[in-house]
Amino acid sequence: KRVVKTKDREYKASAIIVASGTQPRKLGILGEDRLLGKGVSYCATCDGPLFKGQDIVVVGGGDSAVEEVLSLTKFAKKVTLIHRRERLRATRILQERALANEKIEFVWDSVVTEILGKEGVDGIRVKNKKTEEEKEIPCTGVFVSIGIVPATKFLRGLVDMDKEGYIPTDENMKTSVDGVYACGDCRKKLLRQIITACGEGALAAFAATKYVEELKGMAYPGNSDR
Repeated sequence: KRVVKTKDREYKASAIIVASGTQPRKLGILGEDRLLGKGVSYCATCDGPLFKGQDIVVVGGGDSAVEEVLSLTKFAKKVTLIHRRERLRATRILQERALANEKIEFVWDSVVTEILGKEGVDGIRVKNKKTEEEKEIPCTGVFVSIGIVPATKFLRGLVDMDKEGYIPTDENMKTSVDGVYACGDCRKKLLRQIITACGEGALAAFAATKYVEELKGMAYPGNSDR
């Protein structure tokens, strides 16, 4: 039996399926955690309408960041995109749409070093990577879109992971440990979409069931897929 510990209790099981997904990558700067939900967000679709007529900032430069910027222009008075490089990494069509939008301003070669505010966001501090110059940009919202990380810290040292924390599996979703399976976005793979996660979940459930049946001597002899 394996033991899964939560804040409230412990669960014992012969097999475990890990489907912990991913979470937004954080900037790791002052003010980010303290002002989360008070102007700091990781989801423009969720929180964009709350910033109607306001000046907001988006941090990032890939497809997701530019898509969020374009989405936020429907609500915001102005959207400033902060990117650490001198040009966007997003696909060409997204770049063209963003560069042509009069509501969007760009701050290149820069990183956000602090999110300012007491009860809510009232600005950010930005540093230019080339000139080392620092300045403050007034805003009431900061949307962080710099990628995702797998939610697998709780498994460190228990199953094999790649350097980013994604879990490699075989074709049946089995990890490096017998009886432990992984599926969905926390798994090491090329494509992360709902449809792939659903298929992997079905495979993991079938494989885990078969594993438990074999442990109990209940496995049906012959072809296992019938």
